[in-house]
Amino acid sequence: MASATATVYEMQNNFIGYLGMAMGGKNVSVTLHGKEVARLVPGTASREIVTAPVTESLTGILKLDIDLDEAKEERMRQKYEIAD
Repeated sequence: MASATATVYEMQNNFIGYLGMAMGGKNVSVTLHGKEVARLVPGTASREIVTAPVTESLTGILKLDIDLDEAKEERMRQKYEIAD
């Protein structure tokens, strides 16, 4: 299995990057003064496709055939109470 090493300082400043490595299947060793103090390893869900809870909660709410100009006009009418 591929691996990477990061100092505590590097991990602190680029956690998202190292998290991405772990999610991609790499073990990330974290060192302090040259000694390993922690290890970030891939989890069981790291290889599964994760859907955002927001996407699931909006299913059926969002319209796929949205005309942006019409939507903008509607918002303006509602905001400023403009009658046709």
